[in-house]
Amino acid sequence: MSVTVSATLAVNEALAEKRRRGLPVLPLGFGEAGLPVHPAMREALAAGGDKNAYGPVAGAAELRDAAAGYWQRRGLPTDPDLVVAGPGSKPLLYSLLLSLGGDTAAAAPSWVSYAAQAHLAGYRCLQIPTAPAQGGVPQPELLAAAVGRARAQGRDVRSVIVTAPDNPTGTLASEATVRRLAETARELGLVVISDEIYRDLVHNDGERVHSAAEFAPERTVVSTGLSKNLALGGWRLGVVRLPDSDLGRSLRADLLGVASEIWSSPAAPIQQAAAYAFTEPRELTAHIRRSARLHGTVARAAADRFAAAGAMAAAPQAAFYSYPDLEAWRDHLARRHGVTTGAELTGLLLEEYGVGVLPGSEFGDSPHALRMRVATSLLYGETEDQRATALESDDPLALPWIADHLDRLSEVLELVGPREAPEDGAGPPTAAARCD
Repeated sequence: MSVTVSATLAVNEALAEKRRRGLPVLPLGFGEAGLPVHPAMREALAAGGDKNAYGPVAGAAELRDAAAGYWQRRGLPTDPDLVVAGPGSKPLLYSLLLSLGGDTAAAAPSWVSYAAQAHLAGYRCLQIPTAPAQGGVPQPELLAAAVGRARAQGRDVRSVIVTAPDNPTGTLASEATVRRLAETARELGLVVISDEIYRDLVHNDGERVHSAAEFAPERTVVSTGLSKNLALGGWRLGVVRLPDSDLGRSLRADLLGVASEIWSSPAAPIQQAAAYAFTEPRELTAHIRRSARLHGTVARAAADRFAAAGAMAAAPQAAFYSYPDLEAWRDHLARRHGVTTGAELTGLLLEEYGVGVLPGSEFGDSPHALRMRVATSLLYGETEDQRATALESDDPLALPWIADHLDRLSEVLELVGPREAPEDGAGPPTAAARCD
């Protein structure tokens, strides 16, 4: 079975090669949190350095208890025996698809690996459009129609994946949308996999994340990890919360069977550090809130630069992403650059200007759409000192290395895009505008 390298990893490697050649780059393609490790987490990891046994396949009891408490504080009562840990949420999600079997459904656009993992498991992924500013959640009525058609053709669709908050759009679906999705999944007999890896990175302190597990608890699996909220992607630790139902207990047995043949158990020192993180001591929660504010400030600033150039997009609400649409440039791009697809546009930006962004087609969007995912989390600095300064700054946009990146973005957009003023004297759209 032929599977290409993940688009997010590929663009990161392409930018690294340009750096090695001494070329300027603007890294907006890779979804890494881009912040230093908190000192308390370094200490927690070092304290577990003597742990060299394999341990339980499901994960250490201490970690599962801590993860259960994490979900309990978010209104999701959790039995620690229904928590399974793994070396990152990514392999856990793949193991869930293997355990569940059958085709899955996901949003269009959605994270690049959902469809790829379904393909690896020998199944297919239905990609269902989202409603405006409701990223990560397939439109329930379109989901029902697509599943009905697929089943009429003999396909066995068993699950639907939602992302709350969303990658690639940086938006957060409303309570009503998540509720309707959960109800539709129940009516269709689908298992919901709710990927909540960005849950703690909502920009507005008053904004609440709603999980499908609130509305269909008997059939919803929730996943999370430490790679985004604590910027620990390289530590590789994820956890899933299985439903407290016959389905959940059966799925646990199947998931542990898969895990036992792939990773045996997560790394013991990492588990000990993760157990500490999931207890949410005040020093870590404060660190995460600072991170969310930084992500929001820079993501919105980049979205505003695109808006000033004529793009349309939903305003970022969480994580470090935006999803601008340059449809307004279509005639100009075709005439001046011979560009008619999103992949051609992002290829032009990468090869000619060193700007690494990903086309919407990598996320299940139409190949002809001129949409792209913009990830701003690698703009915080080249060194750990710069990144720490960005995290602590009251005005990160005033820091010269961040300001230079944003100015470079505006410069490239001006060079590539049309330079004439908007018609009828209208100003550029704001980042809060949406084009679908």
